[in-house]
Amino acid sequence: MRRFPPLILLAALAVALVVWRQPPSTPHGPVASWPATTTAVDRTTAASTLPAFLPPEAGDTLRRIASGGPFVHAQDGAVFGNYERRLPSQPRGYYHEYTVETPGARNRGARRIVTGGTPPQVYYYTGDHYRSFRRFAVQR
Repeated sequence: MRRFPPLILLAALAVALVVWRQPPSTPHGPVASWPATTTAVDRTTAASTLPAFLPPEAGDTLRRIASGGPFVHAQDGAVFGNYERRLPSQPRGYYHEYTVETPGARNRGARRIVTGGTPPQVYYYTGDHYRSFRRFAVQR
């Protein structure tokens, strides 16, 4: 049995790692079509003004986003890569994700608000960990 030189093995491992970390070349599942209208939410985000599809805990997340924190989870505010390509294509760094607390969950749960732009110009909600998104607006 022939032994591969360590340099060749290292190069193969590096190539495999780069390929593995690349986003998929095609989206998984259908790309959402965005409705012509969006639901507006006042920046103070009182629970009574939230769109019906947002859980009540989203109000606290939106208040934290508007005030720049503090955030409960270290991942909040991190760049959202949009690797599933379910949101409109934008340059890396355009989207950021924030946790919407799930009562009783022992981890971050599946609920997120993803914002687009700095400061945020567009808002999306996912209750199923990025499988689907619903857009809504925040009034300034």
